[in-house]
Amino acid sequence: MASDKDKASAEVSVITLGGKGSSLSSSSLYAIATGFASLRLDSSALDRLSPNQASPPVQSQFPIPKTLAPLELRAFLTVLLYKLLRCSDHSSTLLPIRISEALNRYKNSQTLELGSIELSKEEAALVEKLYPSGLFGVCAVLDHESAALSAVSDAVAALSCEAIKADVAAVFNSMDSGDGFSAKEEVGVASDMKVLLNGSKLVGKVEIDSVSKIAKVHGSLREIVKLVHSKTRIELNSKDLGSGSGSDVRTVLYPLAAAINELGECSLSRVKANLDSIGNEGLRSSLVGLYEGKCASGESLRNGFKLVLELGFEKEYEKFVHQVNVLLGMVWKIVAWEAMTGFIALEGVEWSEKSGSSVEVNGGVGGGNVKGDKKGEKKKKVLLGKGTSVIVQLIKDRLQGKAGDGIEKWVEDLLLFLDPKDQEFDSLLKKLKEIVETNESRRLPKLPKGTRDFAKEQMTIRKRAFSIIEDVFERHGATALDTPAFELRETLMGKYGEDSKLVYDLADQGGELCSLRYDLTVPFARYVAMNGLTSFKRYQIAKVYRRDNPSKGRYREFYQCDLDIAGQYEKMGPDFEIVKILAELLDELQIGDYEIKLNHRKLLDGMLDICGVPPEKFRTICSSIDKLDKQPFEQIKKEMVEEKGLSVETADEIGTFVKERGQPLELLSKLKQQGSKFLGHNGSVDALNDLEILFKALEVSKCIDKVVFDLSLARGLDYYTGVIFEAVFKGGAQVGSIAAGGRYDNLIGMFGAKQVPAVGVSLGIERVFAIMEQLQKDQSQLPRATKTEVLVSILGDDLTQAAELVSELWNAKVKAEYFVNKRVMKHIDRARESRIPWMVIVGEREMNEGIVILKDIEAAKEDKIPRSSLVEELKRRLNP
Repeated sequence: MASDKDKASAEVSVITLGGKGSSLSSSSLYAIATGFASLRLDSSALDRLSPNQASPPVQSQFPIPKTLAPLELRAFLTVLLYKLLRCSDHSSTLLPIRISEALNRYKNSQTLELGSIELSKEEAALVEKLYPSGLFGVCAVLDHESAALSAVSDAVAALSCEAIKADVAAVFNSMDSGDGFSAKEEVGVASDMKVLLNGSKLVGKVEIDSVSKIAKVHGSLREIVKLVHSKTRIELNSKDLGSGSGSDVRTVLYPLAAAINELGECSLSRVKANLDSIGNEGLRSSLVGLYEGKCASGESLRNGFKLVLELGFEKEYEKFVHQVNVLLGMVWKIVAWEAMTGFIALEGVEWSEKSGSSVEVNGGVGGGNVKGDKKGEKKKKVLLGKGTSVIVQLIKDRLQGKAGDGIEKWVEDLLLFLDPKDQEFDSLLKKLKEIVETNESRRLPKLPKGTRDFAKEQMTIRKRAFSIIEDVFERHGATALDTPAFELRETLMGKYGEDSKLVYDLADQGGELCSLRYDLTVPFARYVAMNGLTSFKRYQIAKVYRRDNPSKGRYREFYQCDLDIAGQYEKMGPDFEIVKILAELLDELQIGDYEIKLNHRKLLDGMLDICGVPPEKFRTICSSIDKLDKQPFEQIKKEMVEEKGLSVETADEIGTFVKERGQPLELLSKLKQQGSKFLGHNGSVDALNDLEILFKALEVSKCIDKVVFDLSLARGLDYYTGVIFEAVFKGGAQVGSIAAGGRYDNLIGMFGAKQVPAVGVSLGIERVFAIMEQLQKDQSQLPRATKTEVLVSILGDDLTQAAELVSELWNAKVKAEYFVNKRVMKHIDRARESRIPWMVIVGEREMNEGIVILKDIEAAKEDKIPRSSLVEELKRRLNP
């Protein structure tokens, strides 16, 4: 007799098909296909069907796909049944009832028999038409299992990260750069991994390729699983009888198979790394033997994926969907092996002790070979991540009471535990999702898009860059200025052309309409005008804000480093100095190869006039030309013609001009030759004369080799009136423009004061910083985040000793930290981790003898120094 609990379970596990307004989901279909749910046909659906065949029946064997496995076949028939229930004009009640009875009768069997069914001609034609749609039943199985695999593989990978002491900070903390360029699902995986590993003391500094790929590989699977889910849901519930062809199935499953295969390869690499991390030879040898006999190899995985591709190409769609499912099963087993090897690497001692094995076992990750803890010795507790500790406990609970069964039984049981068809799997999956989503292991806060944090190592690089920049600016006699982060909105409006839409407006806070500053040039012009200055050479390093769409190297909040020269000077003198300063900056920052593209706004306007562009369209056409470094001319031409109203002939003539670029003096000579169209335009002649003075000054100053005269350079800002330039990095990192500037003679006068001519340069430090960071990474240089020279190490728990000693060093202007701990190795690890060159070690013996131990970390040498002469001796060694 069934218990109340069993009855409740039975009630829950009945799925009704065909109800009005109902739909079929992958999870419901999976429950039917696995036999976890019985099937019931909605009475209203049967009422809508014809009670009798429309034409005389014919004896027909129902076409059952012979390639499909039992679970796949049940999914196939469930879809056919669901479609038949929706085709009231073509189907009788007999066929749906027979299919439903067979699905319920054989739900726990490896076979499924329908027998001979009498079909009308209409029904036979309908079954034939719906047949390809049934393959989406297998897609639903793959949808359900691959979604589960995506969640489980993240959790299992987190175990491996701890087992092999992988460097996860560098991998997962840098995923979301804040520039909007990162893939959404990759960022999501990185975020989940950080939650799972939050608080872990086992993750380390080892760079491992299969760990660095986790976000990309797992993120790709997440993205494709969502697409498969969406397409499958649409096809399952489509009323179009002709939808869901074999080629549609192939289109959906090809990318899924590729993503599953890549996940399998990545997981397989971590399985091997987990095995290598088990310190005990006997335990590892036993596990390796089982692994080699029971787990899919890399070759079998590749062959399975290759067969998927071949079957799809040959249009053998039944075999194709079956093989994708086989491939998925292989990867599930690989992930289960990763979980097993990760668990044993982390918990080897405890479980081998419980088994009563006499074999030496692993004392932890990377530990030595031990037979167990010595009597009376306190067992060291290793701190797992908040998420991974729950996962480890789930595995322990599953293996509860089976520690003595031996490692082979553990493997078998864990493989079942991670089988989606296991009755306890849904409970496991729910708990894994809770780890990431509940308050106990809640998601960490996120940054707004287009912003970023700077960690201590990054701050070290940035501070060094700022120091170099300030030194160059001050070498040229510039003084510092700071202005508010926001200005009156009227100050900023009308200064940036089409980019004015990118200005961040602030909410009205009491009568003044304000906006965040877009750049540092307009606030500088406002300051000069407001204070009645007629000359001013200033620099400013501050953040600016743009309501832009974040992209690679493009942020919404970023630093600019500006230097501007305002006032009346010799012709082209300030322009020369600004370009020279830019070259000095980029040389001294040592970012690598770069070029400074240079043009003149009057020459640009002359070119547009010569081509026949109306004056009122000069600025908007310049904005189009300014995109030539990012888009091909044909695309720019289309914009100028279709959106901005130029004729095709005018756009083509502009194209002949903007292709001109080259060595400054050579191209200048060409443009000034007799017959040049520029010579007939007064503004262009002035520009060419200005450029001749500038290029000659740059030539004698030995920096013209970095300058390229480029007629396509436009600079979209409205306030430029003369020379314009832009520096572009030519190395491997694709970061775009790294600095820009030009002359703006009318901007200061726009604020109601007299005109004060000015020219300036702005360095985009975020992009320069990205280049410097990449260069250090390529050269395997880890920046030292602290300037600490000495670590005062007190062996014990006496804070007063530390306070007295470190205060003497601080008072003597020595950069020092202190650390109080009883264990010597803790002190040495602290010094090595922070790369502190010297240690002052004081224990009970040293205090009694009135000495300290001065240790040189790099040389691994130490000397005993009288306590009274410590400061003097340290200063001597720090400044030899």
